[in-house]
Amino acid sequence: MAVDNEPRETFEDVDWDDIDETTRAFSRKTIVTIGAYMLFAVGLLYDYVLKPPRADTIEPLGISLQALDWLYILTLLTILVGVVVPLYENGRMTRYYWQQFRKNRAAVASLIYLGVIFLIGSIGPRFLEQPTVDPSNAYQPPVFTSAPNWLPVECAGEVAGGSCHGTWAHPFGTTHEGKDILVSVIYGMEVSMQVGLIAALITITIAAIVGVSAAYFGGWIDAALMRYVDIQITFPTFFLYLMIVYLYGGSLFSMIVIFGLLGWGGIARIVRSEALQRREEEYVLAAKNAGASGYWTMRRHLLPNVSNSVITAVTLLIPSLILFEASLAFLGLGDPTVPSWGEVIASGRSDLPNAWWVSTIPGIFLFFTILAFNFVGDALRDALDPRADGGDK
Repeated sequence: MAVDNEPRETFEDVDWDDIDETTRAFSRKTIVTIGAYMLFAVGLLYDYVLKPPRADTIEPLGISLQALDWLYILTLLTILVGVVVPLYENGRMTRYYWQQFRKNRAAVASLIYLGVIFLIGSIGPRFLEQPTVDPSNAYQPPVFTSAPNWLPVECAGEVAGGSCHGTWAHPFGTTHEGKDILVSVIYGMEVSMQVGLIAALITITIAAIVGVSAAYFGGWIDAALMRYVDIQITFPTFFLYLMIVYLYGGSLFSMIVIFGLLGWGGIARIVRSEALQRREEEYVLAAKNAGASGYWTMRRHLLPNVSNSVITAVTLLIPSLILFEASLAFLGLGDPTVPSWGEVIASGRSDLPNAWWVSTIPGIFLFFTILAFNFVGDALRDALDPRADGGDK
């Protein structure tokens, strides 16, 4: 029987530079990812450079994409590449997380609700025109309800017993301007998803880079980054947005960008705290001692091991962003060209005694959306962080 006398490669013999070169090879997944982002870049180039002025982006469907729409598409593409695809590739771990997640029935129902809101909000505005002012349709009550006959200018439904009854032409009723509340609610779904997802993606990206870098390098880099975070957290972002509104008017795009770029300090601290603990783990120390590059160590060891804390923090950040946008719209500081739940609620606050539906219906959607995100965030924390589950027992 032949004996293999060749020396075996030990951990210290690993050529990390060679591994770095090998992992840079373009796999099929990498090629598809690069192709998707290149397709996005081509579409963006066509829309802003090659397309004739005032022409629709997608002529056959009559769809015109604005800057915020492109940013939303980029966000969804990044979520697909960075979240959905890894979950699909790691089926065993995904099934384990799902088993833990579905123990919280309220979170499962909330996830379904948010999925419906996301689909309707993403598809509906592509085929529905924005609600328009129609004084003849003012104060139409929702279907299955009624209002005093004197309230609507012209009752679109049946008039019986001195009351105007709702009609399926306006299932959720109309505002004092005659705007259809159902259409406004659908547009509000898109606004809420855009605010929550885009700002959260900007926040998580910057926070992860800053937090992991500060923890890994330490020293003056850590001190400089954390002092900047301290300054940024104390900076009055709200007043900066007010200044932008005063100078240029309310804009949903500027609101998302400002709060995304200046709202990552708290999560960066969470990432740094988690990464500091992981930095002292044996596998990280072994990789560094064996000559692994800082980029390799952060990308392959630190970042994946802090992702659970980041995900749960973001799921709790999203409802705060949605509520903040609704609050600004309620105060008249939002984008006047975009229908928002907060704007519709504000338009009906003086009509609550007679036209309760104007503020109540969008308020219900806002309440349940924020509640759903909080339920999902709590369930994700329990599913992704074993220490949270262990602490309850």
